[in-house]
Amino acid sequence: MSNRNLLVQLYPRLFHMAHEGAWPSIKRHGLLSTTALLDLFGVNGARREHLESARRSKSAEITHPTHGRALLRDQIPLNEKKLVKALEDGLTPTEWYRLLNRKVFFWGPESRLGILRYAREYEADRQTIVVVDAAQLVARHGDRVLLCHMNSGATQPMAWPRGRKTFLPIDEYPLTERLKKYGPKGAVAEVTVDYSVPDLREFVVEVYEAGGQRERETLL
Repeated sequence: MSNRNLLVQLYPRLFHMAHEGAWPSIKRHGLLSTTALLDLFGVNGARREHLESARRSKSAEITHPTHGRALLRDQIPLNEKKLVKALEDGLTPTEWYRLLNRKVFFWGPESRLGILRYAREYEADRQTIVVVDAAQLVARHGDRVLLCHMNSGATQPMAWPRGRKTFLPIDEYPLTERLKKYGPKGAVAEVTVDYSVPDLREFVVEVYEAGGQRERETLL
């Protein structure tokens, strides 16, 4: 079985977590990476450098007269001192931030979504959860999909080594080997797409908001 077919079999649904209120913008523009959002909103200069190339200690709001408002999620789980020690292949923290900010992230196992939702930093917040059909994502964007075996945006509780081969194309990722060793919950952590998924609305399965001490609300 090919890696693409196996990935879809293991994770028929993929999960993205966004801020409360994000769905109207996602529905209009698709899922955009931080870099794509900064491009769309025309953010440049020193502010762009800070948002794209340095750790965000808190979520940052950007605005545009036509596109409205968007929030760039904080990077609290990344401790820069630990990150420096974890980076390989000569990468700098700035390069790592830019690499992360260019990707759209989905969780493979739904359990990973739960870990993020109920993490200390986010458990009190209301979140938008977007569930997509993995087969459609891979069919449409498979050549831009990179897989990662860990939470690349965290150094807690362990700052696992990371470098230029942390993200691998589907066909190069050791999926079968990791499945045998770690099972479905550990074979893949992140499914990422370079830059944006503009047609995401065409293969969304479900969208809902949850958390913030309020009842779950289905949006789609």
